[in-house]
Amino acid sequence: MKVLNFQEIEKKWQKYWEENQVYKATFDKTKPKYYVLEMFPYPSGQLHMGHARNYCIGDAIARYYFLKGYNVLHPIGWDAFGLPAENAAIKHKIHPKTWTENNIENMKRQLKQLGISYDWTREINTSRPEYYKFTQWMFLKLYEHDMVYRKKGLVNWCFSCNTVLANEQVIDGKCWRCHNLVGKKELEQWYVRITKYADSLLKELDNLAGWSEYVKQMQRNWIGKSIGAKIIFKVPDLDESLEVFTTRADTLPGVTFVCVAPEHPIVQKIIQKSKNPELESYLRRSMSLTTTERTREKNGVFTGIYVQNPLNGRYVPLWVANYVLMDYATGAVMGVPAHDQRDYEFAKVYNLPIVPVIMPEYEVQDKAYEESKGKMFNVGIIDGVNVDGMDCNEFRKFVIKYLESKNLAKEEISYKLKDWLISRQRYWGAPIPIIYCDSCGIVPVPYEDLPVMLPENIEITGFGESPLAYCQEFVNTKCPKCANNARRETDTMDTFVCSSWYFWRYTSPYEKDKPFNPEELKYWMPVDQYIGGIEHAVMHLLYSRFLSHFLYDLGIVPTKEPFQNLLNQGMVCKDGKAMSKSLGNIVSIEEITEKYGADTGRVFELFVAPPGKDIEWSDKGIEGVHRFLNRYFKYCSELINYPIQDTERTEETRKKIKSIFNKVYKTLYKITEEFETKRYHFNTSIASLMELLNFLEDEKDSTKYLNTEEKNTLIDILVKMISPFAPHIAEEIWSMFGKKDSIFKDRWPEIKHEYLIEEKVTIPVQVNGRVKGQIEVSVDSELEKIMEAVKNEPKIYKHIQNRTIKNTIFVKNKIVNIIVE
Repeated sequence: MKVLNFQEIEKKWQKYWEENQVYKATFDKTKPKYYVLEMFPYPSGQLHMGHARNYCIGDAIARYYFLKGYNVLHPIGWDAFGLPAENAAIKHKIHPKTWTENNIENMKRQLKQLGISYDWTREINTSRPEYYKFTQWMFLKLYEHDMVYRKKGLVNWCFSCNTVLANEQVIDGKCWRCHNLVGKKELEQWYVRITKYADSLLKELDNLAGWSEYVKQMQRNWIGKSIGAKIIFKVPDLDESLEVFTTRADTLPGVTFVCVAPEHPIVQKIIQKSKNPELESYLRRSMSLTTTERTREKNGVFTGIYVQNPLNGRYVPLWVANYVLMDYATGAVMGVPAHDQRDYEFAKVYNLPIVPVIMPEYEVQDKAYEESKGKMFNVGIIDGVNVDGMDCNEFRKFVIKYLESKNLAKEEISYKLKDWLISRQRYWGAPIPIIYCDSCGIVPVPYEDLPVMLPENIEITGFGESPLAYCQEFVNTKCPKCANNARRETDTMDTFVCSSWYFWRYTSPYEKDKPFNPEELKYWMPVDQYIGGIEHAVMHLLYSRFLSHFLYDLGIVPTKEPFQNLLNQGMVCKDGKAMSKSLGNIVSIEEITEKYGADTGRVFELFVAPPGKDIEWSDKGIEGVHRFLNRYFKYCSELINYPIQDTERTEETRKKIKSIFNKVYKTLYKITEEFETKRYHFNTSIASLMELLNFLEDEKDSTKYLNTEEKNTLIDILVKMISPFAPHIAEEIWSMFGKKDSIFKDRWPEIKHEYLIEEKVTIPVQVNGRVKGQIEVSVDSELEKIMEAVKNEPKIYKHIQNRTIKNTIFVKNKIVNIIVE
């Protein structure tokens, strides 16, 4: 037997695949296509086995479709812009480009080491001009159709470092670098009008049958469509009004306070009027916190101002509260502690009144009754109508209609989704293609002048504004309209802009004058199977869907939705926590490939659990998989060399051979089903291969009765069944089998359904309703045969022997119940 040397055969076949471009996709409309895509990685420098699972899942799917005869597009690239590269530049005094390119080379080597079936000729890198030229093209398309705009917005600002900070750089309200308190600063920034597509994005979720309901619900929640009303509270002390959005106008009689966000414009007017030091101090503290920190603990301060409830005329105190966010609805909420748990908790802290106005349908203690069910009470007469006893849902409509008649309310739809802030005061990103001219104002860079190149002679210190603002050769330019001196925009784009269209670029990455070739895009899109972590459910996936909807409406892309099927893989854990370099619990790809081989690592990660579940790394488990693959290789290689014996078959040998193929074709059916139904429960597929191997090893002597055709069929099926999971081993066995081309140029075996038909069936036997044993009989046996089998089974027959049978209940192929006296 040929001894299996994993490292040797893996290098051999990886070299073969690359030299022969086995996985290169070609534009060929005569062939059915299948586009498999894993979310492209950020080039952080080092992949580990936690990362590898995503790529192994995608690779198994791609390889199956290669074998099914599809024209498979399975590309890879790098989401290469981003803050970590800038931080590395500061820490290691190395240019972000150098750091990024070095990391890409290392990670590329690791992916090749795993043997992933990528078409490397389509590799993309979002930080290269030939890519970000078209990221800028996307911006200009949005600008051209009034889908981007500039306005002042608050950013995290470290007054000590004199720089903008990303949310992740603010830790407990302090700067990650100098540990001083972070504040907020207003800067002019660019926004995308994603809210214009809120309804479209919601509606199309219903058509995404290949997405999990969990992810779709996450997007629905993120978009957060609310049907309610804007209600006007008058503020007599300031001689103005305050708009409050609510979905629960029925609770208006129970309002005992109103809260506004610290950023609300009315707060500054109150400070100017009252010179309240407590309020000013509270604002400074709140503005230094991130949204997560602000909503973690509910607190606030009374402004000293009262507002008037438009329904009953009562005056209630106006508070500033950290849990109210300016970027949702109007930035003001009415406090109804009897019917909103958040308001209840706030009221308890500050001893504010709690006034119930909806009778609960069940007992409620020490919490708010939030149900939209129940009768109104404690309200009285409104507009001549006694509303006590009215259903709260009917009362909601009544209130809105009544207040609308007095111009104090307006029915409205609100969204949690806010316009997409894409400005970043950073260097390592795609420059925003905008020019500022004193004569012409804001001028977009002409398409023919793209790309706006990112200069490389930049000093990155981490202090001040974007480093681009200090690069005069970048900033100073000419206005495309009037040719006068002008200034470039020095902000760069959010990296989510780069990743919101990369899947289109793969279809024709060679294009120089346009982002993609329309004919090739039409052929390849949509992505048939997209694979990535659940953490991208509402950012990357939502932005990609938005851009796709927008360009579809312009007739630029062929499908409204970019991803037909979505699979979110679980995490790889070690010692109970997700593998992470920072936690020190990673298992390196090199450690596994050098000790066990890439196929062992791949099969282990696919075997431990279904792809959507988290898995726990196990050294014992990986050793078990390693032994299995060695045994599989040994069995197949011995079978190839097993001589054919010209021996006459007996009935017994014919049965044994048929039982072998029964087992083989049932296994093939199970594996095929996992791919075709897109369940991708590769753990059960690999388990069935393990079970099959055990059976074949036990029946090893029976293989000598196989004729040449049967032997070749058996080898063909065995090798192909394991090939999506362990491609290197499969290629080696295929080669030993005398095949010259890659196994992935061949075809997946056809299922012979006659081998799936059961000849025998096991039936439980009951006596007076109690199971006494089981019998094995031919399929579709009649009751007469069943009773004969029962007589031949002493353990069962003793329960009816010498007793009168009163009745027999029999369900063919299922069960028999014998009723005796």
